[in-house]
Amino acid sequence: MNTVDEQAWDKRYEGGELVWGSGPNRFLVEQVANLKVGTALDVACGEGRNAIWLAEKGWRVVGVDFSSVGLEKARRLAEERGVTVDWVRGDVAMWIPPNTYDLVVVMYLHLPTEVRHRVFALMAKSVAVGGTMLVVGHDLSNLTEGYGGPQDLAVLYGPDDVVADLDGILEIERAERVDRWVGGPEGKARAIDVLVRGRRGSPDPLTSAPL
Repeated sequence: MNTVDEQAWDKRYEGGELVWGSGPNRFLVEQVANLKVGTALDVACGEGRNAIWLAEKGWRVVGVDFSSVGLEKARRLAEERGVTVDWVRGDVAMWIPPNTYDLVVVMYLHLPTEVRHRVFALMAKSVAVGGTMLVVGHDLSNLTEGYGGPQDLAVLYGPDDVVADLDGILEIERAERVDRWVGGPEGKARAIDVLVRGRRGSPDPLTSAPL
C-alpha cells in the first residue's frame, strides 16, 4: 500500500478481483517461519492476504487499514478461508496501536518521509518484549533500476532509512535490499525491495529495576 489517498484506494479495491492476490508475500513467509506464534498486527493490511495467512498459521491477528472497501474484501476472504481476524478501519498515519504485539508487519507502506518516520517508530514501540517487526517495501533504487512500485521518490526509502526510523527502539537483525521477480511486459521483471527485521530486546534488569 502506498501514499495516503483513501478514496483512490477504495476505487482501486472496488473490483471483484483481489489486487494483490490471495497468497501471502513470500518475504513474510520466509521471515516468520521460525517465530513463536502469538499476537500479530498487520499495518495497512489492504485486502488482508497477509493477515489471513498469519491467522491460518495460528497467529491472533489485528489488521488495520483506512480503506473500507479493502477491509470488506478482507472480511469476505477470511470467512471463505475459515479464520478470524480483528479488522480495524483506521488511518495508520494517525492510528495509535492500543496494545503491544509479538509480531508487527508493515508491507509496502509508502508515506512522505516525516510521516513514515513517525509511523514506523510508533509501530516499533508497539512490538512486545521479545517480539519482531518486519518491514518490506519498494526500495528507492527500484525507481531507476527495478520494475513497478511507486514512481515518486518522495515516498520511497532504503534499508538505512528504515533502520534510522527504528533506531533506539528495536535491535536490527536484518537490513538489506532483496530482489523480487514479477511479471512484466516482456516476461519476468526484477523488482527491488527493502527488507528490515528488528527485535524488541528484553529490558536490562539493572536499568529497569525500580529505585
